[in-house]
Amino acid sequence: MKTTKEKLKILSRSSETFTDRVEAGELLAEALIDHAGPQTVILGIPRGGLVVAREVAHRLKAPLDIVLARKLGAPENPELAIGAMTEEGEVFLNRPLAVKVGADEDYLKRESRHQFQEIQRRSKVFRSVRPKIDLRDKDVIVVDDGVATGSTVQAALWSVAREKPHKITGAFPVGPQGTLQKLSKTADEIICLKAPPFLGGVGQFYFHFGQVSDEEVLDILNKP
Repeated sequence: MKTTKEKLKILSRSSETFTDRVEAGELLAEALIDHAGPQTVILGIPRGGLVVAREVAHRLKAPLDIVLARKLGAPENPELAIGAMTEEGEVFLNRPLAVKVGADEDYLKRESRHQFQEIQRRSKVFRSVRPKIDLRDKDVIVVDDGVATGSTVQAALWSVAREKPHKITGAFPVGPQGTLQKLSKTADEIICLKAPPFLGGVGQFYFHFGQVSDEEVLDILNKP
């Protein structure tokens, strides 16, 4: 079994910015070129992560899909993931952490209901144009436009793992080393282009980092 250090690949410590998500995706694709294969599937985390994932899928000639997992946030700290919910509504809970932060059963029911409603909304919109790909025995690459706390990506990795893929790789343009190390405990491999000394937010590493709309996501998913 690989150690955390062996599973984590950071290409640089640079603090230089990307022009936009398209450029980041092109550069990330170059780093992932040896991951291309008949069983490879690229999953983008909507919304911004899908723009990056599109470029990776194009270069690797791999099918593109989205991962609609949502994190279950802690009371008073929604950015802290105490669990995750899959697109099908299945819940993965880090119970020791949930107890530690005071998430009782009533809170967990409310949070799960809230997150599932958002999953259903996104599924209704996005799955109308791109049916879900079966991930069992696939080599799955989960892509986002960057990680900060890593909670959203953690939820996605937890969700993908429930589908029994052959391999899970997390791939990101930028992220802090500490967060990347934590994520590597869930994935088989984590690849990140840049782990700068200081990361206040993902957006600071993009010259253009505008919001991505549902319409833009649909446009990407509509194209083969």
